[in-house]
Amino acid sequence: MSNPYLEQWTSKEMLKELEEGILNAPQDLLGCHIFKEEDVQIFTAYRPCAKRMWVLDSKGETTYEMEPMEPEGFFGYVIEKKSERLKKYRFRVEYGPDDVIEIDDPYAFPGMFGELDRYLFSEGNHYKIYEKLGAHPMKRDGVEGVQFAVWAPHACSVSVIGEFNMWDARLHKMIMRGSSGIFELFVPSAWEGAAYKYEITAKSGDKLYKTDPYGNYAELRPGNASRITSLDGYKWQDGSYQKKHQKKSRDVRDKEPMSIYEVHLASWKKRIEDDDNGNFSYRELASMLGDYVVDMGYTHIELMGIAEYPFDGSWGYQVGCYYAPTSRYGEPKDFMYFVDEMHKRGIQVILDWVPAHFPKDAHCLGRFDGQPLYEHPDSRRGEHPDWGTYIFDYGRMEVKNFLVANALFWIEKFHIDGLRVDAVASMLYLDYGKSDGEWLPNKDGGNEHYEAIHFLQHLNSEVEKEHPGAYIIAEESTAWPGVTAPVADGGLGFSYKWNMGWMNDFLEYMKLDPYFRKDHQRQLCFSIDYYTSEKYILVLSHDEVVHGKCSLLNKMSGLEGDKFASLRAAFGFMYGHPGKKLLFMGQEFAQKREWAEFRSLDWFLLEEDDRHKKMQDYVRELNHLYQKYDALYYHDFNVMGFEWMDCWRPELSTVAFVRRGSSVKDQLMFIANFTPMALEDYQVNAPCAGTFTEILNSDEERFGGEGRVNKKPIQAKPCKAPVVPRPGEKIQPGKKYYELELYVPPLSVVVLRYDYKAE
Repeated sequence: MSNPYLEQWTSKEMLKELEEGILNAPQDLLGCHIFKEEDVQIFTAYRPCAKRMWVLDSKGETTYEMEPMEPEGFFGYVIEKKSERLKKYRFRVEYGPDDVIEIDDPYAFPGMFGELDRYLFSEGNHYKIYEKLGAHPMKRDGVEGVQFAVWAPHACSVSVIGEFNMWDARLHKMIMRGSSGIFELFVPSAWEGAAYKYEITAKSGDKLYKTDPYGNYAELRPGNASRITSLDGYKWQDGSYQKKHQKKSRDVRDKEPMSIYEVHLASWKKRIEDDDNGNFSYRELASMLGDYVVDMGYTHIELMGIAEYPFDGSWGYQVGCYYAPTSRYGEPKDFMYFVDEMHKRGIQVILDWVPAHFPKDAHCLGRFDGQPLYEHPDSRRGEHPDWGTYIFDYGRMEVKNFLVANALFWIEKFHIDGLRVDAVASMLYLDYGKSDGEWLPNKDGGNEHYEAIHFLQHLNSEVEKEHPGAYIIAEESTAWPGVTAPVADGGLGFSYKWNMGWMNDFLEYMKLDPYFRKDHQRQLCFSIDYYTSEKYILVLSHDEVVHGKCSLLNKMSGLEGDKFASLRAAFGFMYGHPGKKLLFMGQEFAQKREWAEFRSLDWFLLEEDDRHKKMQDYVRELNHLYQKYDALYYHDFNVMGFEWMDCWRPELSTVAFVRRGSSVKDQLMFIANFTPMALEDYQVNAPCAGTFTEILNSDEERFGGEGRVNKKPIQAKPCKAPVVPRPGEKIQPGKKYYELELYVPPLSVVVLRYDYKAE
């Protein structure tokens, strides 16, 4: 070594760590430094395989050839005169006579992850953390490049590797910031669109190759690298829509219609049916699906599996990249366009969101830095044995920050209106899906997961505070109390909850042969006993039409004609029942086959058999009726909205009820007959005097029925006692009672409109 200052500057220990690839403070060895004792300027660089290197001034006019040193590829140069010091510099690298490049030194740029960032992240309160961690294209000091940052506290060292550095981990060793476990580096040579990963050297010495937990774009399957992208620059066109919805209170939203179309984008329609990658793009689907949803009268669309995931068969519920919309249908800005187009049409967008667990794929979050990090370190808390997945460590502040910021990320960056949280029950119970010995009780010996409960309360509180117009929906399958109660009252704070109990009871009822339904009237009516206990969404979701459960049509009993009639009756009862609505795609036209993620819905049925087209017309009419009459949604969550007129004659397998809206006008009465026998002179209690006009009958010919309808308005008749007394009801002398008499077709729903008249 010819220059003694270089020998004094470098240390054998750091050079050894550099050569072995475990250097976690490369800035202490590489880059430009002032050797204070001697007041000289020292330049060092590590470019393996380079033959020669030079230091250049900012204009490239002055060059200083650097000394080759050990280990191979390590170069240094010293400027001893103060007058010759360089304020800005670059490197020239020669790999061969015809292979010479000029580069900016990544270690010439100061860190961007400040002390406040580190503090907020460690406290779990850095809700814009996605703007700091991840890969962000930017210009720094006039140099184009990408700022990388990753959290890996157990790592010995981290390198960012990618197409911009030939996947060579020796070239871009990242800088660890304090004791935070955060590594960062600005890479001048990186460009937007380039694939990249993090090479993490674990304490065991193992080399791990991980996608970016905060990356915004990933390779199309089966690749598993992240891609550099910028989320800036998209020109949103939904300003008026956002202004209308952003600050809408929960009370206002609760009194609005919510008819949700649940969609799996890949299988809604395929471009090429037998091509595994024959998906339409976000931009193509935006108009195709958007126009269809508007035509069908839905108010919302719920998307399954948008955050990037490795395995198609998981439907997006085993997420690999929480901050990246899947590249199966295009780039992130294409997804922005999709949401924008939905908003232009007045359609609200809900995303399925999965904070309950994540897959064990080697490139994902699991054992991210060689040790449990995002998952709980105790397998009794950190793994789902049935699902083969990891469970998040909800008590770790940085993990909680990762998830809360992710929820806000989708709302802020992609203008998502709401999130449906998958598998909430698995989060609430420590023993969910586990046998004795497979779970660890809480500090009080119970099965309640305190950390997960606090996380969910914190999540819902932050979303409510930051984005009051957004909503969070729980898929919670148990009777956990207060799922939609305010956090201040000890509840979980969700906006809505899927009514899984209603779904299971109702479908089991509809599967029965009508002969046996008289013994199961309770299954049909039980949900009304608790409909005000939570803010419910009635769901007939994808989970009910897959994995051997058969389609909704084929769940119905009887011959094919009865199946269609029963399904129309089922939909009519659902739309009349209190609660918001959700139907999975394909149900609206009575898909015959089970749903499968690898093929398109059977749209050909609409051409082959007009009963499917008429079912589609029927669901469209239900949606339009639902939006037209606020009796169907205004009082969804209080007792004003519903009253039984008949549910006490199980031998008839028939029910009747009224729905009330915001005024005495345009109230509705539903009568559902779940037997294949017509009720020719059906007598039933009426809520008041007046005229009752049939506005929908599922047996209309236009819906595929026989056309057995009540063409004339029906007058409520006064009577001395109820036609159908409530159990234990005492007749009140002098009170006016009213009855209706009408025809109710077999396996049908009849809807009557009336104006309430007080006595």
